[in-house]
Amino acid sequence: MSSLSRELVFLILQFLEEEKFKESVHRLEKESGFFFNMKYFEEKVQAGEWEEVERYLSGFTKVDDNRYSMKIFFEIRKQKYLEALDRQDKAKAVEILVGDLKVFSTFNEELYKEITQLLTLNNFRENEQLSKYGDTKTARSIMLAELKKLIEANPLFRDKLAFPTLKSSRLRTLINQSLNWQHQLCKNPRPNPDIKTLFTDHTCTPPNGPLAPTPVNLPVAAVAKPAAYTSLVAHSPFPPAAAAAAAANAGALAGWMANASASSSVQAAVVTASSIPVPQNQVSVLKRPRTPPSAPGLVDYQNPDHELLMKRLRPAPSVEEVTYPTPRQQAWSLDDLPRTVALTLHQGSMVTSMDFHPTNHTLLLVGSANGEITLWELGMRERLVSKPFKIWEMSACSMTFQAMMVNDTPISVNRVTWSPDGNFLGVAFSKHLIHFYAYPGSNDLIQRLEIDAHVGGVNDLAFAHPNKQLCIVTCGEDKLIKVWDSITGKKLFNFEGHDAPVYSICPHHKENIQFIFSTAVNGKIKAWLYDNMGSRVDYDAPGHWCTTMLYSADGSRLFSCGTSKDGESFLVEWNESEGAIKRTYVGFRKKSAGVVSFDTTQNHFLAAGEDSQIKFWDMDNISLLTFTEAEGGLPSLPRVRFNKEGNLLSVTTADNGFKILANALGLRSLRAVETSFDPLRTPIVSSAIKASGSSAVANVGPVSCKLERSSPVRPSPMLNGVDPLSRSVERPRVLDDAIDKTKPWQLAEIVDPGHCRLVTLPDSTDTSSKVVRLLYTNSAVGILALGSNGVQKLWKWPRNEQNPSGKATANVVPQHWQPNSGLLMTNDVTGVNLEEAVPCIALSKNDSYVMSATGGKVSLFNMMTFKVMTTFMSPPPASTFLAFHPQDNNIIAIGMEDSTIHIYNVRVDEVKSKLKGHQKRITGLAFSTSLNILVSSGADANLCLWSIDTWEKRKSVAIQIPAGMAPTGDTRVQFHSDQIRMLVVHETQLAIYDASKMERVRQWIPQDVLHAPISYATYSCNSQSVYATFCDGNIGVFDADSLRLRCRIAPSVYLSSVILKG
Repeated sequence: MSSLSRELVFLILQFLEEEKFKESVHRLEKESGFFFNMKYFEEKVQAGEWEEVERYLSGFTKVDDNRYSMKIFFEIRKQKYLEALDRQDKAKAVEILVGDLKVFSTFNEELYKEITQLLTLNNFRENEQLSKYGDTKTARSIMLAELKKLIEANPLFRDKLAFPTLKSSRLRTLINQSLNWQHQLCKNPRPNPDIKTLFTDHTCTPPNGPLAPTPVNLPVAAVAKPAAYTSLVAHSPFPPAAAAAAAANAGALAGWMANASASSSVQAAVVTASSIPVPQNQVSVLKRPRTPPSAPGLVDYQNPDHELLMKRLRPAPSVEEVTYPTPRQQAWSLDDLPRTVALTLHQGSMVTSMDFHPTNHTLLLVGSANGEITLWELGMRERLVSKPFKIWEMSACSMTFQAMMVNDTPISVNRVTWSPDGNFLGVAFSKHLIHFYAYPGSNDLIQRLEIDAHVGGVNDLAFAHPNKQLCIVTCGEDKLIKVWDSITGKKLFNFEGHDAPVYSICPHHKENIQFIFSTAVNGKIKAWLYDNMGSRVDYDAPGHWCTTMLYSADGSRLFSCGTSKDGESFLVEWNESEGAIKRTYVGFRKKSAGVVSFDTTQNHFLAAGEDSQIKFWDMDNISLLTFTEAEGGLPSLPRVRFNKEGNLLSVTTADNGFKILANALGLRSLRAVETSFDPLRTPIVSSAIKASGSSAVANVGPVSCKLERSSPVRPSPMLNGVDPLSRSVERPRVLDDAIDKTKPWQLAEIVDPGHCRLVTLPDSTDTSSKVVRLLYTNSAVGILALGSNGVQKLWKWPRNEQNPSGKATANVVPQHWQPNSGLLMTNDVTGVNLEEAVPCIALSKNDSYVMSATGGKVSLFNMMTFKVMTTFMSPPPASTFLAFHPQDNNIIAIGMEDSTIHIYNVRVDEVKSKLKGHQKRITGLAFSTSLNILVSSGADANLCLWSIDTWEKRKSVAIQIPAGMAPTGDTRVQFHSDQIRMLVVHETQLAIYDASKMERVRQWIPQDVLHAPISYATYSCNSQSVYATFCDGNIGVFDADSLRLRCRIAPSVYLSSVILKG
């Protein structure tokens, strides 16, 4: 079943739940096997409805699936047996023994005999092991706790215990939008259409005579009309893009404004001229009528986010809008909280700020009172990087700051934080400056920007993505909030309105509405849209002093924690629909001589540091849940910070250090890092993959995605031309100092197959054609190969006990996958000379569609059915490279044989732009969303940089060919995960470029044992290494930062002796 079909099942489940079709809900859960409802399972176990318990379980697992499943069924049947004995119903007990428990005798005959002997006892509690068996209710509760642990550990239940977070009545909303769209296409639209059925498409009955359309009032649920419409195609993979939202407007914070008087700044936030016009004729059905808001001016601010805005305008949630249970409603225990002290580390100066890396959960960034920042790898108890405070360029700083530094003014760190993708970090200092670094994933931080941001201290720093562009948001003692471009350092916005120094900021977004909450030291809370129209709200924080605001991990709940000047602390949850306090948590014991620090985790818990303790709350309960002193040594107001998984918690200590607290999972993750397999510390290459039927390494494309032993592989999508920003792969650490001490790479000449884990892709079909292109799926569960004959083949890794994640691994052989129809994905090669054809391939970001060409037309295939959806771009000229636009799969960049680049819109079957800048065929394309550019490479050894917005050429540079070499052959490009550095590959060299300046910063030329021309190269999935293949069959592994050779893999490792002998 495709991912969209799977999501449709979840929408149906939500609909059934909202309509109270309880039995149907659980039947569909069981029959689809997509969501295991733990709450329903608990109810049935506690009620002793054993037949329903097993029937529900059968939709997800069978007795003999694995040891976890066997244990689950055994515990249930044993409890049923004991209850029958407790009722003195021996006949029923014998029936259960023979019918239900007999199956386990083959696995443990002694245990079965012991269970059978219980029949001979008047009271089974006479058995020593069952002597503490209490009443039935207690026994069921104890068993249920054990069952839940088994289910959570069972790989067959992975990804099935959490229901996706959905807006209420999501299916109704989609139907409503569909009817709106149908009504817009009516030739004679009526102002108030009568919708009587969903079984057929809606059309308005033509009037008796010609009549001009009558303007009508917009319904509350109006949807912005797209600028143009195209005809619908059944199962079209490229639906019309949603219309662009109107400019940011007052409605984004309507809920907070509902209780405030309308101000001139609110009324001034009109829709700009670039907004898409709202249609006159719309229809709204399936939703109950809603009274339009009474606040002046708000009705005018309609945009595609109407549903969100209307919810925020309502004083309270509608009883009719019931949300299906979400993960946070599932059972939890105190053991989920990280309370065990795992590490105590010394920083050397008072720790003032901490932040965990968003994907490498044991990587902690620490800022200190002496201005130093440190990057700690907690699993190894090591400092990876330490950067003392230093002014990078004094001449670029303001005269005020320069004068201040003459007096050796002490500088401390106020805030350290990671960007959402973990590729960058920001530091706010106590005087004027912020520093912005790129983190390449090794033991290095690369200086990017130094900004004299505020007069006085920079009190807080955060990252935001207005207009899909990474920006830095800061606030300071000068009462200002500023937004900076993370690439150029240019100031984009300057928000004025606070009457006191701004203490903290909280950027957030709801759908596509971006905004910033800010708090000042006088306790005022304000909110801002990115439009220079002034503050949208003006509220008082409890305590009227320093307050910090944070959202829960899923962004659905807003909390704040602050302290008054009298030392009284307040931790509260806000009701966003009213702009009022929803609940106030209790448990602070004493008055504080400072400001309390807090954090949220797992969408369920809050933690704050006070009274030399860490205090925990359940988000849904105002009472203190528990507390810990973390074995003592904490300051009166310790700072606290959770990692993203919620299994580690860092807390500052009174002796200039910090402690790491962990739960059971956190302790395992720390041990895993400590003992993890690091491919750069051992002469054994973690794995390699070869495709059966491949007879020449030079023709095998990107067979170089590195597979980590400790984590599933992620694709390195060089062929797609897009390196996604959202990566879930944890970065393995590379410590150059450690490498230099042990010198393992001097011995890393891998020549024996025993030093690698190899898996051959099985193929029962024709294997006579060579594999010419190879790439992983974006979900990392499959690998796609394009043959020289134009046929594409797909292999998928099975999800089983040996491979519970179902991701790519060399431990399990993948399965050659084909649809039941037996179709092959075959390119149009009519009239094509396959010997001269240049194959190209690109995969959509959701893995649903693949585009490819082998000298003929470009074909679009459905990855589930292998059917050809469409073909386009007939030669000549032939297509030579394909890349999806990173923000719109309907836009394709197509490199051509005649050296041009076509920007093609699949939805309307039209070439939107034709780029000219190369002299020979296009051999590479790569997008950078951070820089908003497309980089192209050609067989002319030139690189061209194009603006994504205008498709104008910004720059063109020739790669530097070594003396005596000819500038011929393919040139390939691929962006690093930071979207700034770029790998350039030519048969004569590997090179790293800074794409923001198009300057080369590193180069490696074939030499010594790797002297043959380079046939291909790619970044590893985490951008830590570069894997390069050579025309003589060798493979080289290079450090991605320095291009230092780390390892050579000889052809004898993965090629048979027959092939090696020619």
